[in-house]
Amino acid sequence: MHRTITQRPVSLLRRGADAYCLATDLPIFHLDPGAVTSDARIGRRIAAAYLAGPAADTAAEPAYRAFRAETAAQFEFLTRSRGRGGLGIEVLVQAEDPYPDAAAMTSDLRDFGLLRVYGTAGCGNPHPYLSNDDNDMFRAVHDAFGHAATGRGFDRHGEEAAWLKHATMYSPLARQAMTTETRGQTCVFFYYFKGERFPRQKMFVLPEPFWRLDIPPATGGGERG
Repeated sequence: MHRTITQRPVSLLRRGADAYCLATDLPIFHLDPGAVTSDARIGRRIAAAYLAGPAADTAAEPAYRAFRAETAAQFEFLTRSRGRGGLGIEVLVQAEDPYPDAAAMTSDLRDFGLLRVYGTAGCGNPHPYLSNDDNDMFRAVHDAFGHAATGRGFDRHGEEAAWLKHATMYSPLARQAMTTETRGQTCVFFYYFKGERFPRQKMFVLPEPFWRLDIPPATGGGERG
């Protein structure tokens, strides 16, 4: 089944994702974002695993340290001026949800080089390990490289496509935490809470089948653990 891409991908961000992977010696995975769907059977299994997971597992700290460092590097690349080799995107953190849909967000990015982010501080759902600034940086890079770079929206299929695309920009270690923060939470949101509220944020690693990428890299000769 091929999903309709809800808005035109932002070419600057699509090219930027590949450039970041090349600069950080990560393999590039060529994906068809419109072909990605969320399998309800797998989604319910991921939701159950997230809900059953601990609030904070110290064994997950190495993955979260890597995730935090790599997210900060992506954010620096996203916001660094084009004259200095970055993408030159301005990020504004706001106290309220700034966009009615993904189309409005991509329009801001394409037309003005601007990305507004719903600040973590106003959500009343603190993370047991990441700071609000860490969370806000991740929201920015995930919206940019996961959603705007693929043209996929915020429904369950769009979130699955955004996870898959953005996950390719992380090392396997960091991807473990990144998957908990995206695929884990969104599966609970859609398959357990029926889109009404997000789950409590946690720090743990989902089982390997849920964060492993089962697609061959197009360049880079494979992944390093």
